[in-house]
Amino acid sequence: MNNKVALITGAKGGLGSLVTQRFLATGATVVGTSRSISQADFPEANFVALPVDFTKASAVHAAVESIVSRFGRLDVLVHVVGGFAGGQTVAETDDATWERMRDLNLTSAFYVLQAAIPHLRKSGKGRIIAIGSLAAVEPHAGLGAYVTFKAALTTLVRTVALENKDAGLTANVILPGTMDTPANRKAMPRADFSKWVQPGDVADVVLWLADDRAAHITGTAIPVDGTNA
Repeated sequence: MNNKVALITGAKGGLGSLVTQRFLATGATVVGTSRSISQADFPEANFVALPVDFTKASAVHAAVESIVSRFGRLDVLVHVVGGFAGGQTVAETDDATWERMRDLNLTSAFYVLQAAIPHLRKSGKGRIIAIGSLAAVEPHAGLGAYVTFKAALTTLVRTVALENKDAGLTANVILPGTMDTPANRKAMPRADFSKWVQPGDVADVVLWLADDRAAHITGTAIPVDGTNA
């Protein structure tokens, strides 16, 4: 992948950092984005830091255009940005929680897909990989807002796959179970960490889907569950 340009959203997070490192190791040019990110976060020569607020359409479109202007192409989009909130029934969910889950888990994806797809189509071997959630495949009490928008994300990505087959552009979404990240351990200190998904395993699936050998895989929602490991 050393001749490809990859955009990774949420590149500083527990999963995003590993995904970024995997792509950098292949020699790809990696543009890592987050609300707050700098060159010092990843010192490799093939890394470019680009701070972006993915809840703002104009900021997302400007970021994608700046990437294409600088490198002349965009081959891979890995959308890791998301957020979690739970503990409220639908009746108890306040507007602020609903809107935050919508903006982080769905609107951010819509904006970056809208901006990136025209350029990814020109690649001839474009790849879109989004990170969803295993919770998206069935309802969960107390997670109404989160599950709703993660489920919508899955449908959005699968629709993109159908719309862009003609250009050799694939689009897939990965559905991890609870991942073993420092943030999740802090939030759920009494959980059985041995049953959680290792972020490195999810990063490996992302890299595989971005490879030329995965050209026949599109429109899929791939569960990654740590309970059977």
